[in-house]
Amino acid sequence: MLTSFPLLAAVGLALRCALNWGLSNRWGLSLTVPQILAGALIVLAGLPDLLKPFAYPLPLSFTLGVVLPDLFLRRK
Repeated sequence: MLTSFPLLAAVGLALRCALNWGLSNRWGLSLTVPQILAGALIVLAGLPDLLKPFAYPLPLSFTLGVVLPDLFLRRK
């Protein structure tokens, strides 16, 4: 049985793939996030609420699922 962490990561990854597919079919665009920004988003999502400089509403697992392709794949 899957816990909420891998399920939210899978939902984030599926949302990212669907959005990327829709953008590429409709307008020929590709959605990418620089690796530095992706890493910063993961660190920001992983911080406790007391240490966050501003409110970040997405959980760590969802953020990880959304930016995972940008961390492992490099596009030119």
